[in-house]
Amino acid sequence: MKIIRPLLLVLTLGLMSFSAVAPVESILANTAAFAGSITWKSETIDVGQIPLNVPKEIDFEFKNTGKTAVVITSVQGSCGCTATNYTKEPILPGKSAKITATYNAASKGAFSKTVTVVTSAEPTPKVLTLKGIVL
Repeated sequence: MKIIRPLLLVLTLGLMSFSAVAPVESILANTAAFAGSITWKSETIDVGQIPLNVPKEIDFEFKNTGKTAVVITSVQGSCGCTATNYTKEPILPGKSAKITATYNAASKGAFSKTVTVVTSAEPTPKVLTLKGIVL
């Protein structure tokens, strides 16, 4: 019994010495997969006042400021009232493009909707916001 406790302590301390942190090389390799870079003209657009039941197009413009082509892999509106359109072609370095969100308001009042964009340039989705007031 006297020997078992110290052995368990040594075994526990030995197992705790292993690190669960990923090596730096692995982190850098994952980051290199996202060599593109997008600069958004605006991530939030206030459209002001819009009429009820009249679709409003909102363009989110961006530029590829990275060194590799960027591909938009998906664009999703936060509700069925927001349709989206975007280029399916790669955006070359230095080139600009846009994502169009078309909002069709079915009720009056203030609104705030989001468009989630997944690209090859960033490891996490970008959330764009459009807002305004429906008259």
